[in-house]
Amino acid sequence: MSGSDLSRRGTLKALAGVATAGAGLGGLPYRSARAQAANTIKIALLTDMAGQYKDVSGPTELACVKQAAAEFANRGFNIEVLAGDNQNKPDVGSNLTRAWIDRDGVDVIVDGGASSVALAVNEIIRDRNKVYLNSTSATSDLTGKACSPNTVHWTYDTWNVSKSTASAMVKAGGDTWFFLTADYAFGHALERDTMAFVRGSGGRVVGQVRTPFPDFVDFSAFLVQAQASRAKVIGLANAGTDTINCIKQAAEFGLTRRGVKLASLLMHLPVVAAIGLPTAQGLVCTETFYWDLNDRTRRFTAKMRPQVSVPLCMNHAGGYASVLHYLKVVADMGVAQAKASGVEAVNRMKAMPCDDDCFGQGIIRQDGRKLHDSYLFEVKKPEESSGGWDYYKLIGTTPANEAFRPMSEGGCPLVRT
Repeated sequence: MSGSDLSRRGTLKALAGVATAGAGLGGLPYRSARAQAANTIKIALLTDMAGQYKDVSGPTELACVKQAAAEFANRGFNIEVLAGDNQNKPDVGSNLTRAWIDRDGVDVIVDGGASSVALAVNEIIRDRNKVYLNSTSATSDLTGKACSPNTVHWTYDTWNVSKSTASAMVKAGGDTWFFLTADYAFGHALERDTMAFVRGSGGRVVGQVRTPFPDFVDFSAFLVQAQASRAKVIGLANAGTDTINCIKQAAEFGLTRRGVKLASLLMHLPVVAAIGLPTAQGLVCTETFYWDLNDRTRRFTAKMRPQVSVPLCMNHAGGYASVLHYLKVVADMGVAQAKASGVEAVNRMKAMPCDDDCFGQGIIRQDGRKLHDSYLFEVKKPEESSGGWDYYKLIGTTPANEAFRPMSEGGCPLVRT
């Protein structure tokens, strides 16, 4: 199914199916159908199903969201899961979101994908008073100047990954940086936040270039420019296939053999798998979930592995965990109240402690930021891996209360001091 097909249809009901305690509305008498609709929570996953981010979100995240819904199948209310492709375009994502809410009665939007899409969707959901569970979009502005009482930012953000990776690289001697930055909201935010940590750690930024987004593949000219700067570190403020192409092309040019370090500022396990350990070995990156981290993450992975075809990463886990916590709130406050006000549902999410197999225990702050530990990983050498998804070795942990930007520094208008 092509991206254009997904856009035209708006939802992927054939793929997403219905994870409910009932079987849907077909054939029911009018009053019964209306009653079942009133007792149904509709969740829509807005993500990249066919583009460069599909492996780090897309179908695998959909499987994780459906798993969370399935775990609430016998709690006295129905859950319907829809999905659609945003094509990494704000207008497509916005149109899908409006249609889902205004036409289909969707209560919750999950993910959003590209940060430019997420920022647009964030405002629509605030206007409609629904719930937004952002599981993959990176921009820290979602809990800063663009924060909303209807939004929870779950998995990670640009401040979080920048602090962990940049601080470690400068401490290890990488004190001069050149940035290759995807030219849209996510790349700009990641570059901004990383530059602050590089400089704050005593490093210098010696150059930067903005690269076209999306659908750009040849980074050779930009890598040559980065090499000419004589920077010790090339910071890749991009993700998905952009990161894959940059790292592979840098290896072809022999940059790493000449002592240049690549800092992948946003890395996900499926990207490591696509690059391969011979090329990716030694890369340092930050994630907030790893499948082999502890007994609970391994238990979650055991449930999901038969359902997915790419390695699980923090984005997939964020889709599962955010939906699971929301459904706990629905079970606690009741379907009618949860559907009536997105703000009240999010307030209840903030009041209820979080606990799941992916991230463990945590809380949601007043600004909508979900707090949990963050982990610094190094990609294993081929001979260190046991095969399968065994790609990371843990080299550092940042506790939840230090892993994300202090609420007082974000500029969120919801924060009361």
